[in-house]
Amino acid sequence: MMKPAQLRLLRAIADHGKLQAAADACAMTQPAASRMLAGIEAQIGTPIFLRQPTGMEPTEIGRSVLRRARVILREMASMGAEVDALRGGLAGSVSLGAVTGPAVSHVVAAVREVKALAPRAEINVDVMPSRELLGQLAAGEMDFVLGRILPEFDSRDFDIVPLRDEKVSFVVRADHPLARSPSVTLTELAESEWIMQQRGSPIREATIAAFGSVGLPEPGNILNSPSLLFTIAYLAQGDAIAPLSDEVADLLIGPPVMARMARLKVARELRVSPYYLLSLRRRPLSALALRLREALLHHAAGDTTRTWTSTHR
Repeated sequence: MMKPAQLRLLRAIADHGKLQAAADACAMTQPAASRMLAGIEAQIGTPIFLRQPTGMEPTEIGRSVLRRARVILREMASMGAEVDALRGGLAGSVSLGAVTGPAVSHVVAAVREVKALAPRAEINVDVMPSRELLGQLAAGEMDFVLGRILPEFDSRDFDIVPLRDEKVSFVVRADHPLARSPSVTLTELAESEWIMQQRGSPIREATIAAFGSVGLPEPGNILNSPSLLFTIAYLAQGDAIAPLSDEVADLLIGPPVMARMARLKVARELRVSPYYLLSLRRRPLSALALRLREALLHHAAGDTTRTWTSTHR
């Protein structure tokens, strides 16, 4: 059972071939190095090095011991580096979730920023409705989420940071009959085909409430789908309308995606209830999770100028 200092001395003797040079490399006196080597050889029960006029050469057993010693020292160095990386938020694993809008606008930017500094960090991101997000957060399956607080969950269980609400856009294919209209009313849209998230989702409820506020029932021709990918494919092949968060609409219509989509010019502005950054009070966040959480808060606040070179050092 050799100590790290003994392993380092053996490696230094093999590298330098002389005890004095090895002692200097290990910041030891030559007599101290000689006593340590004698103790190692007594412990193993055989010489590790042959004392030659030209220097010290490992014996057959010495070569075997040195091979293992080098492996152990590399593993110890790797362990130290990994601990430092974990402590500094540059390694480890973090799981988060978000509703669609902030996932597109904040999470992507924050994850890219952290991965640029910590490429080996394992970051898991899920996009789902708030009810599922809060359920996974409460179960300890996520470190934090960006979602809405629902009445069936006890808000006292969470650390809560208010962020912002979401504006809703009505998205269609670029050559939709109404895409170039300078202004569209809800009355004109009432008989259109729609594709929406499931009933109870905030964007759908805000859309239905907008129709109700002008005395109209909810549209009768609605296709239900929680899938953003399916929604995009469906919009591209017909005249359906999809209520989507402004962040998603911007991603689809603007660069770099530049999908053949358009935003209807509806005079009435639609907004949904605000979302929050939520984490469990009882579960401390790792250094990596704290780094990512802070990046999210900066991006949500519009502060993208801060660098992370000196953070968490």
